[in-house]
Amino acid sequence: MSESTLPAEDVPLFNPFAEGFAENPYPQYALLRDQAPVHEHPLGFWVVSRYEHVSALLRSGASVEDRNITPGPLSELQQAAGDSASLVEGLSMLDRDPPDHTRLRKLVSKAFTPRSVEALRPRIEQLVDGMLDDIERQGAVDLVPSLAFPLPFAVIAEMLGTPPTDQLRVRELSGLVVRSLEPVVDPELLRAIDEANDELTGLVADMVAWKRKNPADDLFTALVNAEEDGDVLSDDELVAQVLLLYIAGHETTVNLLAGGTLALLRERDQYAALVNDRALVPNAVEELLRYDSPVQQSRRITLEPTTIGGVEIPKGAFVMAVLASANRDERRWGPDADSLRVDREGARHHVSFGAGVHHCLGASLARLEGHVVFDRLVSRFPELALDGEVTWNGRINLRGPETLPVSVR
Repeated sequence: MSESTLPAEDVPLFNPFAEGFAENPYPQYALLRDQAPVHEHPLGFWVVSRYEHVSALLRSGASVEDRNITPGPLSELQQAAGDSASLVEGLSMLDRDPPDHTRLRKLVSKAFTPRSVEALRPRIEQLVDGMLDDIERQGAVDLVPSLAFPLPFAVIAEMLGTPPTDQLRVRELSGLVVRSLEPVVDPELLRAIDEANDELTGLVADMVAWKRKNPADDLFTALVNAEEDGDVLSDDELVAQVLLLYIAGHETTVNLLAGGTLALLRERDQYAALVNDRALVPNAVEELLRYDSPVQQSRRITLEPTTIGGVEIPKGAFVMAVLASANRDERRWGPDADSLRVDREGARHHVSFGAGVHHCLGASLARLEGHVVFDRLVSRFPELALDGEVTWNGRINLRGPETLPVSVR
């Protein structure tokens, strides 16, 4: 008997394995916000779902290092399967607390400035125009492999300066590795994640060796040479940061581009609003990030007993901050929180990029890619329309369309 067929009293209030969750988790999030905004799941982790509480947790001094978790059912299951819960043994800045996080982020940030990101605009425009030319010639395409995936993959690969590689294999491996960022209870899947992590780590280690022999004016070389007061990245740290940027640089933006396009095509009046006024595009990108967050959850581990929403969470608890739920919280966004409005005032205050010291380093790059894509898309294809069944990638955290068939005429 699956969780989705258990008697109602035995089904967890947060049940991402329920039928239909991947396609539309928002009714379950609404139930969480109303009935148990801060609660403990039977597997031992905690779930926080209201905007006020999620925002406070992200900005708190809570940890991201799994070593601080008090052992429980979920952690014991992961350990039994190989414990693949972090990238390169927790060496990426995504998995480190200050002061280690501060040091790593400072070194990476020296090669990831707003100026360097903005300098990518002409190249991003060139890539988008070329992909849209191909789409126009075909007339009807799946937008995921035609635009939403290859664009951010090409951008981060060029930005890093990685050598040519098997895109399909990297996508397959990264798609498995990012499953480590969500609740996983299947031992076979956990082992597959662990194996994919090892293979990707090996690929990036080879890239590091190649880049040391072939330096260039790119982010990868800058990371190899990054220094702050005599401090440099170790080889393992370098692999971890590059792997994080490589994966995060395309996996999340795929969901913004595909999920955002789908949302606009389902709400034709909002797509038409952008066609009629492209000045709305920057705010529309923020609203699309709010409406369907490319990253649905973020984790924190309490370092001391912590009270959130009047509920005390014990020390060492794994807490899931549901970003996507916070972004639909009526208490913050008003009664139309479930509606897409490209002119929504204050849309930029979403938590899709996290908050606090772990605020997404690549936020400006994701925004830039979103601006270029949606500006060009509505300009070139005012009659763009869905042209078949949409399927979802089945992920709980990095949730997005797997296929998005569209027609331009």
